Amino acid sequence: MRDAGLLAGRCLLVFIFLHEGVSLVGNLAGVAAYMQKAGVPSLFLPAVIALQLGGGLLIAAGVLTRLSALAFAVFCISTAILFHWQFASQNELLHFQKDLAIAGGFLVLACSGPGGWSLDRAIARIRQG
Repeated sequence: MRDAGLLAGRCLLVFIFLHEGVSLVGNLAGVAAYMQKAGVPSLFLPAVIALQLGGGLLIAAGVLTRLSALAFAVFCISTAILFHWQFASQNELLHFQKDLAIAGGFLVLACSGPGGWSLDRAIARIRQG
């Protein structure tokens, strides 16, 4: 049951980032302008897309899960602070809290690891013979 839960949790955590990563690729100019408006250099955009798509796939597959989860936790906290700090807006406050909650989920994943249903565990089993 634990392994099934960890697999489901991994997939649910990264689904939003995989979807958003694809959306970012389709709207590079708009996203770059949004980032610059918030004071974040758009030169970070390729790294954001790489994290969302590459890191999302790594976590879903259970490869480099702990490291990727830590990267996502830092990303979520940074996003909350940089983009959702205007608490007078109920919507911004909700996004801030959502980003912190997702970061918490990634920290739990970083501590627990991917579980038995992961490529990392399958590769380890093969190496052990």
